Amino acid sequence: MSETISFPVGGMTCAACAARIEKVLNRQEGVSATVNFASERAQVAFENASSSIETVVAAVRRAGFSVDEQSLDLSLSGMTCAACAARIEKILNRQPSVQASVNFAAERAHINYIPGVVEPAFLIGKIEKAGFGATRLDEGTREDPKAKREAIWKRERNRFILTLVLSLPLFAEMIGMFFGRMIVPVLVQFLFATIVQFVCGAHLYRRAWNAVRGGSANMDVLVVLGTSIAWLFSAVVVVFGLHQHVYFEASASIITLISLGKLMETRAKNRTSAGIESLLQLQPQIAHVERDGVIVDRAVADMHVGDIFVVRPGESVPVDGEVLEGASEVNESMLTGESVPVLKEAGQDVFGGTMNANGALRVRATGVGADTALARIVKMVEQAQGSKANVQRLADRVSGIFVPAVIGIAVLTFLIGWAVTGSAVWSLVSAVSVLVIACPCSLGLATPTAIMVGTGRGAQSGILFRNADALERAEKLKTIIVDKTGTLTLGRPTVAAVHPAAGIPVDTLLGVAYALEHNSEHPLARAIVDYTQSNGVSASVAAEGFEAVPGKGVIARIDGQEARLGSPAFMQDSGLDLSSLPVAALESEGNTVIAVARAGEVLGIIALADELRTDAVTTVQALKARGIRVVMLTGDNERAASVVARQVGVDEYLAGVLPEHKAEGVAKYRAQGDLVGMVGDGINDAPALAAADVGFAIGAGSAVALDTADVVLMKSEMTGVLDAISLSSATLSKIRQNLFFAFIYNILGLPLAAFGMLNPIVAGAAMAMSSVSVVSNSLLLNRWKPSSRQA
Repeated sequence: MSETISFPVGGMTCAACAARIEKVLNRQEGVSATVNFASERAQVAFENASSSIETVVAAVRRAGFSVDEQSLDLSLSGMTCAACAARIEKILNRQPSVQASVNFAAERAHINYIPGVVEPAFLIGKIEKAGFGATRLDEGTREDPKAKREAIWKRERNRFILTLVLSLPLFAEMIGMFFGRMIVPVLVQFLFATIVQFVCGAHLYRRAWNAVRGGSANMDVLVVLGTSIAWLFSAVVVVFGLHQHVYFEASASIITLISLGKLMETRAKNRTSAGIESLLQLQPQIAHVERDGVIVDRAVADMHVGDIFVVRPGESVPVDGEVLEGASEVNESMLTGESVPVLKEAGQDVFGGTMNANGALRVRATGVGADTALARIVKMVEQAQGSKANVQRLADRVSGIFVPAVIGIAVLTFLIGWAVTGSAVWSLVSAVSVLVIACPCSLGLATPTAIMVGTGRGAQSGILFRNADALERAEKLKTIIVDKTGTLTLGRPTVAAVHPAAGIPVDTLLGVAYALEHNSEHPLARAIVDYTQSNGVSASVAAEGFEAVPGKGVIARIDGQEARLGSPAFMQDSGLDLSSLPVAALESEGNTVIAVARAGEVLGIIALADELRTDAVTTVQALKARGIRVVMLTGDNERAASVVARQVGVDEYLAGVLPEHKAEGVAKYRAQGDLVGMVGDGINDAPALAAADVGFAIGAGSAVALDTADVVLMKSEMTGVLDAISLSSATLSKIRQNLFFAFIYNILGLPLAAFGMLNPIVAGAAMAMSSVSVVSNSLLLNRWKPSSRQA
């Protein structure tokens, strides 16, 4: 039976590319393919099972073309334990071209797929067929999960109240047992227990059936088996008038305690999302927008780039924008974690969600909807909270086989207990205890709840982790490579000295430098332009024919003559002599030296100095105190690099490294076997950040930083690196504690239950509290504070 799929192919530049891809695909066994260059799509028919979509996609990529993937985030419902999440993940990953990760704590699924091979509706249908609910989560429904969680909380609360009311008479009977009296008639017990079992517990049966129907087992299967056995045994005693003790109070109490535990777990899990929800609440819903010269209130969701809006004192900025008029202090703590207000004037940027203090601002919108810094931050945190750390995979594997193993232990408990004691009742009660106490929930919640709280707490402090792996690896770093300019230094160089060559006027030197640099956004170029302008110098003739030499300098023509500006090495490579100028002396003082030449003649040199960050020295010392090797990486010259390294206390450094070679420097240290972190400004350091085990982008709200770095430090301080490592350590500590509690609980509880040392009611209470204790322990991460706020 043949199957035909169609998917998009990128990278084709002509019909010959399409023909090449078609040829590559048709070489695959059992594949018949046609490629349409105009529509940029491949249509593939599989005649047999010898080839798959994965092999076809791999063949296209090996040929040098791309098959674009899309991502899909789903909000899930109906999961009761980690086994449910593992089942959904397994179902999704069985589909062609799909890579899915399901987070039980966040009740989310993150899916990468190839459109045309599968579609969102198909994947949602697969989840629903398995007995769970799934809805697409997009920008317009971001706040829906909060309302959904509140609805779940109310439902669980109402269910618990009803269950408790019906179970109270049975609890009274338990008290009467201590005095040898029957307080509640057995038929009344039978009636109330039956309602609790099959009305209040109906959702347990539905979910257990869905799990069994799908070929797996979850917590609900254990609970349903245990309570049903206890109820059925008691019902047989009542119906046939046998002289045996009934266990109606046990089955009803177990369901009541499970309902209470679920209620407490729901409340605790809701609190794990506090970090992301606090960010979402920062953006106002209404903006004061100018329309034909009149200020009108408009929904923020309806704003567009270019809209002019007004922010009054005490209001939050609705979207990202550029200040046109006015001056005010703005609290940007939602971005940086630093509550000190920042002065904003005309020409400066403001960000949606920040708080305006004492002045009115007239602003032009530059980023709305998903393009705001706040939206990017929220998206990044959500992705981190939905990702899995390596340490979680052990718990996932255990959870996947846990329920079947427990059912097997319960059967053995009953059979061996009956054979040894001769009491079927004792053996049955022990088997019920085994079924009830065993719950994989605590294992499933141990890692994701800690990650959710940790990443949320980090976001509130201006530390954004891209994924759980970055959060896990940060504490294990043994080497941290630090970029110099903009990381150890402020990245705002100023002109320290100007030395024209003999016979060259200063204005001539500065005029040529201005002509070559006035269109550049490089920090060194801006420093030179600002200095020349402040001294009343400008270019009389414009430069033409620019050619940039990355990491070295620029070449252009001024008034028909070739002009050069760049590093001393760049000039020497061009055959120009700088020996008469104090290059070495200036570099030995830590300056960056720029030389200027025109028509083959050196006009002079300009020395630039960049101030160290105030916290650079203390941060480097603190990192070294943690046993971390600190290495400085810079494109600057050897002498200037050695001065800065000595000032901040760095023992190792690599100087004269061009931007395209920074990643090679990172690879050199990774080859030594240790985990390596890279700290840069997130823009020109992007390749090095990507090459490191953990990339830290410091003080960067740019889209490049958010797309490249593993950790984005919104606060422009080196201490953010320490805080990120500290938070990673605190989070991993909670994960280890949670896993220990979860494993030790089951290791101790199951044998006690199997040997008849735990009453089913006690087992039910212990099971309910295990998940609550794990989530509550994760919530203690909210006590973590960045170093700047610690007392």
